Amino acid sequence: MVNKKALALLLDPEKADLAALPITADCRPDYIFVGGSTGGDTTAFVRALKKKLSTFDFRLSTVPIVLFPGSAEQFTPEADAILYLSLLSGTNPEYLVTQQVKSAHRIHASSVEVIPTAYILIDGGVETSTMRVTGTQPLNPSNAEGIQTIIDTCVAAELMGKKAIYLEAGSGAKTPVSPDIIRAVRAATSLTLIVGGGIRTPETMHAAYDAGADIVVIGNHFESHPEELAVFIKDLKDPKDLKDLKDPKASATDDRFMRLALAEAQKALAADEIPVGCVIVSQGQVIGRGHNLTETLSDVTAHAEMQAITAAAQTVGGKYLPDATLYVTVEPCPMCAGAIGWAQISRIVYGAPDPKRGYRTYAPRVFHPKAAVTAGVLEDECRTLMQNFFMRKRKTGISG
Repeated sequence: MVNKKALALLLDPEKADLAALPITADCRPDYIFVGGSTGGDTTAFVRALKKKLSTFDFRLSTVPIVLFPGSAEQFTPEADAILYLSLLSGTNPEYLVTQQVKSAHRIHASSVEVIPTAYILIDGGVETSTMRVTGTQPLNPSNAEGIQTIIDTCVAAELMGKKAIYLEAGSGAKTPVSPDIIRAVRAATSLTLIVGGGIRTPETMHAAYDAGADIVVIGNHFESHPEELAVFIKDLKDPKDLKDLKDPKASATDDRFMRLALAEAQKALAADEIPVGCVIVSQGQVIGRGHNLTETLSDVTAHAEMQAITAAAQTVGGKYLPDATLYVTVEPCPMCAGAIGWAQISRIVYGAPDPKRGYRTYAPRVFHPKAAVTAGVLEDECRTLMQNFFMRKRKTGISG
């Protein structure tokens, strides 16, 4: 199973919407993990998944479907492989060996590839469903003793004959497994190293790879933002493309986050809203995102930037965002620029200019005095999205 810098998409049979699956022949993960802590009809789900993939493109049938089971009941011979998990971070015998014994006969009688895997929960700042179901606590990396326990647990896994280690911060984790922990485990063992939980940006994904992860698993984030799968895969498979920027002041990071803003703009377009999208980033993490909702909410103030600022303030628990960068596909209007200034956002990056309604025409000094502005990042793509929208409106006789 070793495949350096591989990306796995985790699908929970109880939550995943196969109709919205963003996989194509050109946008496909290296593995699809199927499983969850609470259940679901795994056999029916895997069958439906295979049918869906073959409908998309016959080449997608080559993507391995790997079980990530929460219990013996989640095994199905329809899968290609199974992570035969043993929860070594806890001492509950039910998940150390009992569930494995319950499933052993069926697995042994099948042709499914078995990958003995040490499943190790690392504290990610939230209570996870795995913690509730198994009644165990994660290993805490907050001090030297905790870090050593993590390393020793991983070494024990290798001595037991495991083939892989799954370092898991948990679904919806506030903080992913740190690169320092990944690096320490990589130095101590030679097993395939799988890392998941709390990975929401390509930067976090690359930090895990650079520290020694073989496979990065993302599930919860793509459930909420399926359109971002293409951004992660593009960044992983062909990172050089991200450096082909029109604006020499912009960086690969600016390009990447502007693509996330464009993904938000696509959501607005799907709702027949003017396609403007925005994301707010702090320390490499998206802390707020939004797209235009003025028609949906019948609210002239419901611009993309306003939605994103509100979301970011809720994330950080405060109204000021001095360490944040705001990415928006179109030059902010005076209203949004005022809000950006009041929020004390330190950097603004936008795509297409708006000479009729943009802030530069009416209030060029509205931002915080120390704020930096970068314009023209992915300008052509941002402008084309807007032009196509209004062209379609004119053809249908509907005013923009």
